[in-house]
Amino acid sequence: MATTTMMPTTGPRPANGESLHERSKGKDVRISNIVAAKAVAAAVRTSLGPRGMDKLMQLPSGEVLISNDGATILSKMNVLHPAAKMLVECSQSQDVEAGDGTTTVVVLAGALLDACSGLLSKGIHPAMIASGFYKAAEKCTDLLKAAATPVDMGDRDALVNAVRTCLSSKVVSQNSDLLAPLAVDSVLGILGPNPSEAVNVDLRDVRMVEQLGGTVDDTELVPGLVFDKGSTKTAGGPSQIENAKIALIQFCLSAPKTDMDNNVVVSDYAAMDRILRDERKYILNMCKKIKKSGANVVLIQKSILRDAYNELSLHFLAKMGILVVTDIERTDVEFVCRTLGCVPVPHVDSLSPEKLGTAGHVGDVVLPGSGHKVVKFVGVANPGRTATVLLRGSNELVLAEANRSVHDAQCVIRSLVKERHLVAGGGAAETEASLRLRELALETSGMDSHCFKAYADALEVIPYTLAENAGLKPIDIVTALRKAHAEGVVGAGIDVKKGCISNMYDKNVIQPLLVTTSAIKLATETVCMILKVDDLVVVA
Repeated sequence: MATTTMMPTTGPRPANGESLHERSKGKDVRISNIVAAKAVAAAVRTSLGPRGMDKLMQLPSGEVLISNDGATILSKMNVLHPAAKMLVECSQSQDVEAGDGTTTVVVLAGALLDACSGLLSKGIHPAMIASGFYKAAEKCTDLLKAAATPVDMGDRDALVNAVRTCLSSKVVSQNSDLLAPLAVDSVLGILGPNPSEAVNVDLRDVRMVEQLGGTVDDTELVPGLVFDKGSTKTAGGPSQIENAKIALIQFCLSAPKTDMDNNVVVSDYAAMDRILRDERKYILNMCKKIKKSGANVVLIQKSILRDAYNELSLHFLAKMGILVVTDIERTDVEFVCRTLGCVPVPHVDSLSPEKLGTAGHVGDVVLPGSGHKVVKFVGVANPGRTATVLLRGSNELVLAEANRSVHDAQCVIRSLVKERHLVAGGGAAETEASLRLRELALETSGMDSHCFKAYADALEVIPYTLAENAGLKPIDIVTALRKAHAEGVVGAGIDVKKGCISNMYDKNVIQPLLVTTSAIKLATETVCMILKVDDLVVVA
């Protein structure tokens, strides 16, 4: 009896020569994720660089916001797709890590996802692509570190140039001559006498006080403390105090109340008079104890249980020649204590001279352009090394953007404290890394060679976008840039003002190494994570 041998049945070979047999759903989910994430990158791409466009956002509350900061734009966008949300989180991570380059990281992630689409269509497995991209990111970091120039934290001019590059793409770029030195001085001031020994810096030690009115040019760095409202005083109260002794009180200068809500009905005039007399005596006694401690300036913390002060207490303090600043926020207490060297006093009996802070001069200052008053404390001991930036702006939009821009500028200095190297801006760093990675791809065999080449092509999206946003011919500019780097000009970048290729080191267009390396690492991590997803599970 003849036996028939069953041959294993194989499906028809794919028409495009793919070697990867995969469920069609996995492929569809991956394509969907890539398309959604690329859409987010495309939304902020026009905001990259000094000639990038600004975005006008209308928030659900009706408030309007103008910004070209990638993290700000994306955080306000209502993104629904889970893969697109990953790009928003990637931008926020860059904001925390480096403070600058938030648009760069998203644009770079979009270009890498585009490169992934090409590699997937060649039939390369997503895990192989992710592995190749991680290796490429590591090589790029090493290449950039080799090309970077070290910086000394004592070299103020180099720091100012790095900050000026950061501010060149902001709405307030025309004020960079004022804001760049201000941001550098504010951070160097909190680093202490030996900035070279610092390993990190806490930007919460720099307080931003916004005041509407005037222009951004009126912004100033105050070596002390500023409250955004004037002193609270009645007729005859002082508004200027020399050699101030400052008490920060957390108790209330008003009549006591019971813990439970109740009403006392008084029908007798004599009893009513006695209540008012006792209340007056109680408050006067508290004011005398404050005066006895030697304090001539009193800061009163805001209270939610009862009135922190009343007209009677202000009247007594004014008679005693004590300047009063009210409504100190609970969140500001620590900063105030560190700046003035005072100790918060929870009860009037514990107020003593050693708990007082000192200042050379405390007084109301009328701001030009608005007539608004603020209280300035100058000549402070500042044992906690803090600084205050008084921001001015003609409207709320400019003020909010100036605040974000100064914070980004301070983050640049923080990046240099963490990683003390500078690289050239204007797309020079990315082009150099792209060129060297392309050379490395020729020496590498296997799948990594394809991945390195795709990664190198994706890095060129930064100079391409800079040229495009500046209204130049991107293909001509990127080709000329590639040629300059091939000839060994490491600092060659795009000069958007003249529309040509220049040496960025000569133009003082420099940026921290950490900004570029952090953007490359975070973009690669996000892209590889999106690449490894092959299914979308919705949990109700």
